[in-house]
Amino acid sequence: MKKNPPPQQHHITELLAEWSDGNQSALDELYPLVYDELHRLARRYMSRERKGHTLQTTALINEAYVRLVDQRNVHWANRSHFFAISAQIMRRILIDHARRHAYAKRGGGAQQVSLEEAATVTPDQSLELIRLDEALKSLSEMDPRRGQVVELRYFGGLNNEEIAGVLNVSENTVTRDWNMARAWLYQQLTGSGAN
Repeated sequence: MKKNPPPQQHHITELLAEWSDGNQSALDELYPLVYDELHRLARRYMSRERKGHTLQTTALINEAYVRLVDQRNVHWANRSHFFAISAQIMRRILIDHARRHAYAKRGGGAQQVSLEEAATVTPDQSLELIRLDEALKSLSEMDPRRGQVVELRYFGGLNNEEIAGVLNVSENTVTRDWNMARAWLYQQLTGSGAN
């Protein structure tokens, strides 16, 4: 038996549907309801960045919000879908920021690290964040759903039940996809694998 969402979650889903249908006042009502969660996502991302990072949490939220508002032809399924897209946008902003800040001029010499290690970004690990992003792109090309599972769980902070709802699959499928994707990414990031 499926649980009904709490009233605020249901209201957020209703507002997202109205916004998708072109109601701009729904967007105005939505923002205060989702701001705390957006802030939590941004804090999670920024906690992995080095101290003194030039992009601050509030700036990340604002940039993500501007990009969310610019989304065209998106039918928001529910609040989990909205936050999954928000997390994806924040991740993309940080990757773009890392690329712009001359990390490429450091060249080679990047150490291979695990998925968990790549999450902690320091000046010396910015290239690893870019490598993780490239590995995730490869995974998504090979198996889009598994790429989405990683995106939603690792970067979006969604739990298996929320991911299952967004992707319209079972929680067991999400668990299997996460385990397979994590193992594949580990092999890509460490260069280890069965020969």
